[in-house]
Amino acid sequence: MNINKVILMGRLTADPELKTSANNIPVVQFTVAVNRNSKNSERKADFIRCVAFNQRAEFLSKYFRKGSAIIVFGNLSVDQWKDKEGNNRESTKVVADEIQFGESKNRDGGASVSTQPASAPEAYSNAVNSDFFSDIKDMDGMEAELPF
Repeated sequence: MNINKVILMGRLTADPELKTSANNIPVVQFTVAVNRNSKNSERKADFIRCVAFNQRAEFLSKYFRKGSAIIVFGNLSVDQWKDKEGNNRESTKVVADEIQFGESKNRDGGASVSTQPASAPEAYSNAVNSDFFSDIKDMDGMEAELPF
């Protein structure tokens, strides 16, 4: 059994820009800044490239802006190609399966304040049940398959 699941919580580094692919599919490429602690207890940020398609792309471009807190559920995708000089190149990104608002309160911790329209949904997912383990049917005996 293989599992490729990524969960990110951070802030958008730019306003999402809805585009259309050559096949007429709505797409938004975006970057999420995710804080992490270093060995010296300094806070550092990783900037994770992500992409959303179809209704998720439309949802993102409609309800999120630069600095918006966001939660992204998806899978890791690695693209490989040769550049003009024949060098091997690689690009890693998260392909979003579900997008949720990352906060419901204002940044001062006060009462709930929303800059989103009242009709904004809480999340957009292509899954009926967004439970993290919904894709895993049977975990019995999994330990025997693990290489460590």
